Amino acid sequence: MGSFFAKYKLFGIVMLGLSAVIVYLFYDALQPEKMLPIYQPSMVDKSLVDSTLHYTKKYHKVADFSLLNQNGDTITQADYEDKIYVADFFFTTCLTICPIMTKNMGEIQEAVKDDPNIMLLSHSVTPQIDSVAQLKRYALEKGVIDSKWNLVTGDKKQIYELARKSYLAVKNDGDGGPFDMIHTENFILVDKEKRIRGFYDGTNREDIDRLLADIKILEASYEE
Repeated sequence: MGSFFAKYKLFGIVMLGLSAVIVYLFYDALQPEKMLPIYQPSMVDKSLVDSTLHYTKKYHKVADFSLLNQNGDTITQADYEDKIYVADFFFTTCLTICPIMTKNMGEIQEAVKDDPNIMLLSHSVTPQIDSVAQLKRYALEKGVIDSKWNLVTGDKKQIYELARKSYLAVKNDGDGGPFDMIHTENFILVDKEKRIRGFYDGTNREDIDRLLADIKILEASYEE
């Protein structure tokens, strides 16, 4: 009699375990797949958005651009065609948040270096100082992989307009003139359609981890 109950006790334990697995699989299948928002200017804090865009609710995309990278090559949106990318704004002589941001961008580069779908784009906010030669020195010092990460310089007004009207990344107004200065810790995640899919504090470790997780979610959305 004891062996009979022992036999069915084992059977019961196996069935209970199997039932738990089945319930978990059903639960997991029924969970909505996480999707990243598509940010429009109307969804963002107005202090970060140019006044001309405050009520824009759809169709917002990063504008076309033409800038020079650390190798003196002209970089345009064509170089980011069909790519997911992370953008930020920095300057090579910054001694406050930029070194932390560059270090964290370097960690992102390391995490995605073997993924051809992901690129990085860092815009100098002091292009009058950050010449091509200066960017090249900085790139070599920071371990920038040229095929993965462009540090760009060029027309100041164009760069500042990108920050304020395309990437929605800067709190203060200005015209990109000689005394205009922006300083932002924001990293911006951009999808293959040039739409903003996330904002992250480039100095915050938890935000960097969240950004890397969101890159995977975004990339997976193109595989469906």
